[in-house]
Amino acid sequence: MRQAAILLLSLTALLAGGCSDSNAPGADSDVGRHDGRALDVGADSDGAQPPSDTTIDGADMSSGEEPSCSGLPAQGSLPDGTIAGAVTTPHPTLRNATVEWAIEGDANADGHVQARYRKKGSNAWRLAMALRRVPAGSNEGFSWGNRHSGSIFGLEPGTTYEIELWLRDPDGGCAIERREVTTRPVPQPMAGARVVSVTPATLGAALSSAQPGDIIELGAGSYQSFVLQRDGSEGKPIVVRAKAGDTVTVAGTVDARSRQYVHVVGLQANRIRFGLSKRVTITHNTVTAVAQFDGIGAYKRAEDAYIADNVVSGPTTWNEAALGASGQNNGECILLTGPGHVVEHNKVSGCRDNISLLEDSEAVDQYSIDIIANDIDRAADDGVEADFCAHNCRVIGNRFTNVFIAMSSQPGLGGPTYFIRNVVYSNVYIAAFKLYRGSVGDVVLHNTIVKQGDALAITAGRAHARQLFRNNLFIGGPGGTFNGWSSGSGRVVWLPDAASDGSYDYDGFGSTNSNNSGRIGSTTFSSFAELRSKTSEAHAVQVDLGVFAATIALPQSPFPAKAPQDLRLRAGSAAVDVGEVIANVNDGYAGAAPDLGALEQGAAAPSYGPR
Repeated sequence: MRQAAILLLSLTALLAGGCSDSNAPGADSDVGRHDGRALDVGADSDGAQPPSDTTIDGADMSSGEEPSCSGLPAQGSLPDGTIAGAVTTPHPTLRNATVEWAIEGDANADGHVQARYRKKGSNAWRLAMALRRVPAGSNEGFSWGNRHSGSIFGLEPGTTYEIELWLRDPDGGCAIERREVTTRPVPQPMAGARVVSVTPATLGAALSSAQPGDIIELGAGSYQSFVLQRDGSEGKPIVVRAKAGDTVTVAGTVDARSRQYVHVVGLQANRIRFGLSKRVTITHNTVTAVAQFDGIGAYKRAEDAYIADNVVSGPTTWNEAALGASGQNNGECILLTGPGHVVEHNKVSGCRDNISLLEDSEAVDQYSIDIIANDIDRAADDGVEADFCAHNCRVIGNRFTNVFIAMSSQPGLGGPTYFIRNVVYSNVYIAAFKLYRGSVGDVVLHNTIVKQGDALAITAGRAHARQLFRNNLFIGGPGGTFNGWSSGSGRVVWLPDAASDGSYDYDGFGSTNSNNSGRIGSTTFSSFAELRSKTSEAHAVQVDLGVFAATIALPQSPFPAKAPQDLRLRAGSAAVDVGEVIANVNDGYAGAAPDLGALEQGAAAPSYGPR
């Protein structure tokens, strides 16, 4: 049974991760300083429903139950009943779809929405993870409406799906809605496109006269900074690419700001800019950020960018003085704002924040964003800074090595902000997940964390609320202080600011110094038995470094930089077959139950970084 399921996982991972540009070759402002796996998550098939139930968010996710509102009132009585509003599916990406269902009422937040989906024309429905209940709120100058919100994961690019939603509130209110959503295709040049071969001397004229569908192919040589001057159109992008086999160096910036449907492919440059753009594709480039702040960047709202298979490096040196928000660091390797972006399979290293959304007043419409399967190394502050995400930012299947903080949600604006199947080795700060500034609605599933100090800690100094943690693997040990920042003392859990509406369970914890003490909210414990009996972690599992098939050492000091580690599980270890079933997240698991952590035991190693 495990062998068959692993085959399914491997196949779906290949489908999700193997798409790329088949033709790959080889007014925005900079004012101010910006502070700041596997892909088998729910991969699509027409197979059967998951084999067992889950009740996350109170939703009855049992297979086989047909949605019905027979005999139930369509509208509940306020304030506790639900009145259903509009359903929207804004900015579907290549592999995931956002679903938002606005509501009135449900003041006691006990309504829930079951979701299922299928390819258009198929008869077989598949369960999705229940939508998250998001009460209206505000934080840090932003506000959000009363709604249910969530994602359908692991879809196929360029494919139309039917989505069915079933809303029920025990205080009154029942509705069933169907919508169609079409994922974006992998960006490609137009078939039969005209190819215009250029040199440094003729590039300017070609750019100024380009027509939708044209491929402007740069021959070997050194080019000065240039600006893309014309727009393509849907199905007819203007492609600026290096000739296959040629080395094309741009001594400066490639500027795609305010452009629509243009591709930048296969160049070596210091910077690529795309603010105020729509459907810009940036693939297979080598970007070395030097004097400027960002490598690939949009400081103004852009829509639906595809940033994939690039190698992006920054000017920050990995040393103790560089660590933290006030460290000697510089540069955002990939920086963006706006909805619908896909940032996948990039190799990103040597920046302050390696992949980052904008913060505070600069953040605009940050939702429906995928950050998937990137290889992230030597981030002096945040590996992925998903701050000020409004909803449905999806940080999935990335590998983090040598990071001050792996993932930041500072704050999530109601959520959900998803962190799923990420692998972290050598995280310096006490928190691998920085859920600070009153973050609301973070969903943390199937991550593997091996770090100095506390295994799982969030020391926000301010309540973080409505988090969901399931099936993660956290291992810590002796800690230290680096550039004035503590990694913790080696406790298994330390969440003193967790609000009572968070949900934590089915996680694995370990500490190489046997410090099994900790705290979740106001509840403290001094042993694993007390962790399970006194907190919501009733199904917590005690683990150690022996859960891994390879011999893994605890990274007690972050220096020198560590090599990435193979954190696949050992057969029969304490982390195998002890997780909770979550529809559309761990479908196709092997054995009696899903495994803890990012990597299902026996599955092939994931592909991180450029393909």
